[in-house]
Amino acid sequence: MTDREPREGDGHQFSEGQGFEEPYEGFDIDPPELEVDPTDVDPVDDHVLVDLLDDANIAGDEVDSDALIDVGLSYMGIKRYEEAVDAFERAARYAANDTDEQEARVNQGVAHAELEEWDAAASAHEEALFLDEDGPFAAEAETNLAYALWEFGETEDAYHHAEEAVRKDKRLPHGWYNLGFMENEQGRHEQALDALNNAIRLGFKQADVFEEKARALDELGREEEATDVVEHAEEIRSQQEERLVDQG
Repeated sequence: MTDREPREGDGHQFSEGQGFEEPYEGFDIDPPELEVDPTDVDPVDDHVLVDLLDDANIAGDEVDSDALIDVGLSYMGIKRYEEAVDAFERAARYAANDTDEQEARVNQGVAHAELEEWDAAASAHEEALFLDEDGPFAAEAETNLAYALWEFGETEDAYHHAEEAVRKDKRLPHGWYNLGFMENEQGRHEQALDALNNAIRLGFKQADVFEEKARALDELGREEEATDVVEHAEEIRSQQEERLVDQG
């Protein structure tokens, strides 16, 4: 996967396994450790520092891969993605079973995507699927792999993996959102509308999904409905901005 050339981005933000108002289990990047001020306390200090692990001197069964995943998630929460990549790589290396390794690889792919390292992101998700194509994190790996492939302009393969994601987990909101976006991009607006409505019903109610729904409605000639949906998306964005100001 080293020969891909990234395409120019179109501003679309896929789900990257994080960022929802109600984070999905296994991908919560706002763990309790982040209740402290990360400018004063490194969240990794609450664990055994990853950088102190000496591969030559520490046996694999002495390393807690779950703790390493928590370290990586803490780094994700303060946007230190390079350190997160390293933590997830170590977690995968020391994982006691395929399920733990699959979770680490998916999160590693998410961290690479945050760095716009699409080839590395795709490779991490492919490794996750190689471990167990029907495992508990397989659907997340499929939809995030679709994301990375789309960024490289490999639209056919991306669409295939987007379909696989919702086939493997029909209750994956961001999987339906990604699929809906791709359907819109390929001019299949009825299918896009169905997929986006599924995402909304399953709890994905960010502004992005409503904007995609409005695009599908507009292309289908349902301008009045599209206008209402756009207004709803704008309300959501306004509320998000207000919350950020209040938090600041």
